[in-house]
Order: sequence, then C-alpha cells, then structure tokens
Amino acid sequence: MIAPVLHTARLVLRLPRLEDFQHRAAFYASDRSVWEGGPLSRNDAWRVWASEVGQWPLMGYGPFSVEMDGDYVGEVGIYHAAEYPEPELGWFVVPGAEGRGIAAEAARAVMVWAREAFGWDEITNIIDPGNARSIALGLRLGGRIDASRPGIDPGDVVIVHDLRAAAGGFSMTDRGAA
Repeated sequence: MIAPVLHTARLVLRLPRLEDFQHRAAFYASDRSVWEGGPLSRNDAWRVWASEVGQWPLMGYGPFSVEMDGDYVGEVGIYHAAEYPEPELGWFVVPGAEGRGIAAEAARAVMVWAREAFGWDEITNIIDPGNARSIALGLRLGGRIDASRPGIDPGDVVIVHDLRAAAGGFSMTDRGAA
C-alpha cells in the first residue's frame, strides 16, 4: 500500500522520503531520544527508522512525514514493531516545531484516517512514564490512561483513544485529504 496524503488546516502528512531520515538521525543522536531508547548511533537510528517506514507495504500503515509550509516538521503515524502488543499512535517533531500544536493536529488527522481506513474503534499510545509531555499530549487528544493494557516495557503508560469519538462524524475528505 502506498501511504495516502492527508491534509489539515496547516499540515501535509505524506509518505516518508529518504531525506527525512536526517531529522530522525539528529533526534536519536540527542538526549531528547531518551524516551525512545536513545541516544542511538546513526546506524541504529537507520534500522529503527527504516523498519518503521517499511511498515507501509507490509501492514498498510506506518509513519507519515509532516510538512508545514513545505518544511519537514516531524513524523506522526501508526507504529507496530514486533514487540508492540497492538498498533500504536506515535509522534515526533523537530525542536523548532515543538509547542505549536503540530503533533496534536497531525495525530488527530491520523486517528480519523485510521478509523476510516481500517474501521478501528480505538488506538493506543505507549509512553515511557518519564515522558510527561507525550503523556500530556495523549490526554489532550482525548485519550484515557488504561493501566490494565500492556505496554512494551514495565511501567509504560498506555493511553487509549476512542477513534469513533475522534472522527467526530467528519471524514478525511471533509478535512481536505487527497
């Protein structure tokens, strides 16, 4: 499956391209990646990123690269590595894009798309308990913490999103999806 292109009021979500890797490599080389198993070497970052992008032809979903005004600002999508108990909604934004609502806007578009494309009733976030900003975003997106759901590592915070409510009766075509 080729990834669809999703549009929001400010953003374009598209299939990742090779040049997008530089941003993830920089992220994994920084201390910001501590909640994602980092810091990682460039080679290890490549393995993670390439396996995530490789989900598209294998599973029909994966990460979207996010652009605003033609500039790459992050990645938001559905991740499902072998050790994940179920598909997970995740996000990453470049430092200059933090605090601008970009991850939230893109995540909402992905939630609507997942509901329409797959008919899923819910999706989770699996977040390291020390990552307060991601936990706050998951809750701001309307999710609820479910301590009975398995994470990846002991102590992970699992946030469940009701995709029926997230879609809010609107389709991606109503929101400008191509």
